[in-house]
Formats: sequence, C-alpha cells, structure tokens
Amino acid sequence: MRPAGRAAHDYADRMAVTPSGGSLPPSPSVPVAPGAGDGVPGMPRRRLSWRRALVLIGVIILIAACAIFMLFTLGTSLGPEALLVGTAAAVLPVPVLVACFLWLDRYEPEPLKYLVFCFAWGAFVSTAASLTVNETAAGWFEDQGLPVALTAVLVAPFIEELTKTLGPILLLIFRRREWSGITDGLVYCGLSAIGFAMVENILYLGGYGYASGVEQYGPATGTQQVIAIFIVRILLFGFAHPLFTSMAGIGLGIAARSADRRVRFFAPVAGLLLAMMLHGTWNLLPTLTQATGQVLISLFGFVGVMVPIFFGMVGLAVWLRAWEGRLTERVLPDYVRAGWLTPPEVAALSSLGRRHAARVWARRVAGDAGLRAMRGYQFAATRLALLRDGATRGLDRRPVDRDRTAREEQELLHSIAAYRSYFVGRDPQSPVGVWDGHRYHLRFPDGSQRAVAAPEEPVVPIPVVLIPPPPPPPAFPAGYGQPGWYGPRPAAPWPPGHR
Repeated sequence: MRPAGRAAHDYADRMAVTPSGGSLPPSPSVPVAPGAGDGVPGMPRRRLSWRRALVLIGVIILIAACAIFMLFTLGTSLGPEALLVGTAAAVLPVPVLVACFLWLDRYEPEPLKYLVFCFAWGAFVSTAASLTVNETAAGWFEDQGLPVALTAVLVAPFIEELTKTLGPILLLIFRRREWSGITDGLVYCGLSAIGFAMVENILYLGGYGYASGVEQYGPATGTQQVIAIFIVRILLFGFAHPLFTSMAGIGLGIAARSADRRVRFFAPVAGLLLAMMLHGTWNLLPTLTQATGQVLISLFGFVGVMVPIFFGMVGLAVWLRAWEGRLTERVLPDYVRAGWLTPPEVAALSSLGRRHAARVWARRVAGDAGLRAMRGYQFAATRLALLRDGATRGLDRRPVDRDRTAREEQELLHSIAAYRSYFVGRDPQSPVGVWDGHRYHLRFPDGSQRAVAAPEEPVVPIPVVLIPPPPPPPAFPAGYGQPGWYGPRPAAPWPPGHR
C-alpha cells in the first residue's frame, strides 16, 4: 500500500518538526487532578452541516423503514409465537460475536455510532433487499422450470454480500478518516454480517424450526428443531457470514490506507468478489450433497476448505490487531525528536500489556481521573500516529484535506498535553524531569540536577513534564509553515555539562 506520490509541499515531513513542547523550569507546577465527576479534556466535536444532516436523516429513515418492513414480513410469515422464539434464539450469540470483533479494535476503538450503523445496516437494510431479490429470483427460476435451489448459488451470494458491504462502503466514502486500516474493515464488515446473520437466523429458527415443528407434531417437536438448527447454524457455522464479508472488509481497509486511485477502486472490488465466491461455494456444498446424495462433498468442503480459511482469517486478524501498536513505535518517534513525547511514552503505547500497565500507574498516582486521562491520552496518541502515517502515505491529496490534517494534528497534540497534566508529576517515587527532545533533565529529591540520555529500550514509563504548546503558527501552505518557523530549539534548562 504505497502512495502514488508524496503530497504537495512535503507537508508530512513538516509534521515531524511541529513546535517543540520540550522546555520547562525544573520545578513546574502540577495541576491538581480533578475529582471523579470532573470532565477530562477531549477532542472538539465536528459541526454538522445541513448536507450531512440530510444524509444522516435519510440513512436513519432508510434503516427504520427496512426494520419495519422486516418486522412485518417475518411477523406475517412466522406468526407472533414463532417470531418471538426465533428472535430469542437468534439474539443469543450476537453479544459473543460482537465482543470478538470489538476485541480486535482495542488500540483505537471506533465511535459507537458507526458500529451501530453497520450492525443496523446489515440487520435491516441488507436483509430487506436480499429477501426481496431472492424471492423474486426464486419465483423466476420456478416459472422457468429450473430448480429453486439455484437461487442459493447464483443469486443469494451476490446480493447478500453486496448489500452487507454497501453500509461500510458508505462509511468509507463519507467518513474515510475514521478508517485506520484493515482492522477497521474487518470490524465494520463483521458487524454488518452479524446483523444480517441474526435476522436470517430468526427466519430459520422461527420458521423452519419452531413453526414447522409445531405445525407437524406440536411445541415439543418445534423446540427440538430449534435446538438442532441452533447447534448447526450458530454453534458450528455461526462464523460463516462474518467470514464471507471479512474478505470485502480487507479490500476496504486496503483502500482506506492507499493514495493510489487504482488500489482504492480495485481492492474493494476484489474483496467483494472474493466474498461472493466464498459465499457461493458455501451454498453450493449442501446443494451438491442434496442432488447427489454424497455427504462427503459437504464434509470435505467444510473441513478441507472453509475451516482452513477460517483459521487463516483468525490468524490474520490477530496479527493485524497489533498493527496500530507497532505503528506508534514507527511514527511517534518523530514527535519525540520534536519534544512533544518522550521515548518511554512511545514504548508504553506499543502493546496492550504496556498500555494496561500505564493505566494502572495513572490510577495509582491520580485516581480515577488519572485513569480516564491515560485512556484519552493513549487514544489521542494512536490517532496522532495514524494521522501522520496517512500524511506520509499521501492520503490527503487536496489542500483542504491537508489543512484539516494540520488542524487535527495540533488538536491532538494539545489534547495529549492536557491529558498528561492529570498524572505527570504526581508520582512521589519518580524524580521531576524535563525532556528536551534529546535528553532528560532530572531533579532528584536531594536537590541535585542531572542530564540523562534516553535508554536504548525505554520500556518503563518515566513521567516527564512538557511545556504547553506555543501559539498557533502563521498561515503557510498546508497549514504548517516553513520548517523551523518557530525558531531555534530552546536551550536546556541547565547549563551544558551541569551535574
């Protein structure tokens, strides 16, 4: 995923020389940590323009209309009792599946509203469109004297994967900056597939399971059929729909982090086609088994093809999960050299274990407010790394996008400084220190002062005080100004060679 070219004025390079935050008097005043009820600084909210408001209202109306349509359709075909039983059984695995995808996105959790949108899109919009198209295709096949089972192989995989992926595609078009890469593609598409599978399972569990069993032999038989379908469709093969749509998620994630227009187009198309092919193969296996009477066809297909693909995707997802942590190690040292961060802070962001240790420390020295501030600090630092990585890749092609990136970088740096103020300097077991971009200047309890070089493997967070950011830069192209506009780096607070 290499960019087609560098952005104009090499503005990404100037992100590394953002005005230094690195000189303070040796004994700075530390703000008192707020109480549990006090607010913690955060990112400013974006204003909602009238155009975006219309789009948002239209999406909400579409989802609501599809939800009503599906409720009416399922209620009419299944009946109230079967609909209730099918819904209760279909909802059971949803929290587990959703938790698995949210587990992948712990480095930079996505906004809840986008997660809900993808889930609702798959549950209502995708199912409504797919049900309509599939029933129309089944009727056409029947009129032509063809097997209705062809719908599951030739129609359902294409319409279902297309509609499930369309929601995340819209999110990529209108909220591209919310995508950090393939992990987000897996999460958004996975939640859409979970929503789709939930509603589809209501049809199978309530209709083919409970309603048909009650009609033939009574409630006991209906309950037995619900349990049997639950074991097969959910416990054994509940991963099917998320697995199919994850292929499209990979393509969307690649497109989100590429500046090449060809990659932006062909990666989602390739992922979507792969999802359709995998889904079609999955539906073809039981169709061939029923037509030939050879159970081994389904057995070999599931065990020899689908199971390896599933475990391969799990391994890829686990590897991608740590990508954002490794990204901070590669990108944030630029801000260390500029004096905004210290080496241990970057090291403490590189893994979930180190992030957890930093949160435990922040809570010990500053209570619940310090814990909340550390969480916000880690989120802002991850966003900063993703922002600079995107600038380096050349994702911002237009001047307006580069200006927005410049403003967001300044907002994130100011947020990081504000979050840090809640817990830095409050640990009595640590000396007061200042980071100047090259060395630590530490003041010890006995009054002595010493300059200390950063260790080669800074794995222990050292709380160091940094000055508040300087005034905003003058207006230059891309929002940054010429390199070095802020003047020479401030001198160290102690004379050279002082010990």
